Amino acid sequence: MQEHYDGLAAEYDEHWVYGPEYIPWMSGRIAEALDLDVADRIADIGSGTGLFARAVARRLRPRRPILCVDPSEAMLRGLGAPPPPSLTPIVASAEDIAEGRVQLPYERLDAMWLKESVHHLTDPARTLLGLAQRLAPGGRLLVIMLPATIQYPLFAAALTRFEELQPDPAGIQEHLRSAGLETRLDHIEHELRIDRDKYFGMVRARYMSLLSTFSDREIEDGIEEMRAAHPEPVLVFPDRFAFILGRHPEEDS
Repeated sequence: MQEHYDGLAAEYDEHWVYGPEYIPWMSGRIAEALDLDVADRIADIGSGTGLFARAVARRLRPRRPILCVDPSEAMLRGLGAPPPPSLTPIVASAEDIAEGRVQLPYERLDAMWLKESVHHLTDPARTLLGLAQRLAPGGRLLVIMLPATIQYPLFAAALTRFEELQPDPAGIQEHLRSAGLETRLDHIEHELRIDRDKYFGMVRARYMSLLSTFSDREIEDGIEEMRAAHPEPVLVFPDRFAFILGRHPEEDS
């Protein structure tokens, strides 16, 4: 999977910026869900090129840099050279942080989020427990993920494979609850409007990690299937997310 993201790094931002309103919208929802404060010690776990961390920092103006944690050094180079003062790159996986294999600049974290990366965890219960243990009293951990089914205009085999591989948000909520956090599960939705040819290009570039499980021939056949099913020049479809928030008790037990 790291090889997939290393290869996608140079074009990642292009494929993820659906439109001018998407990044501000999502970063705003992240900041609101986590109830971020300028004094918070914050980490974006699985930050990629820092698309959302950069927007959150611009909105919040935190007193301390947001930690952009990702195992792909190529992706983190997207932060810039040098990165802006509001962002600090950390080459590490979620498991590295959870197990304490990589030391962070902050002893405890007040807020962290994982956006569409929890499905990459080989042992989500163990990793989320380790991340929860790095929260300060009152700290918040937000998992943002797609629901168990999606309404993307993908080819049928991709939609079927997604449903086979995608974790259930209720199960992730239970992992956070088992880690000792107070939890809540909400859903938010945003309408996407994407030029059809641009979206086909995103699929060809395997903008979703799910698509890396298909061969070049299967991707091209899938795009032909999509082309026949969607003759309209602009694709309009809902992007729905589960927001699972865990909050550490105000006092250590």
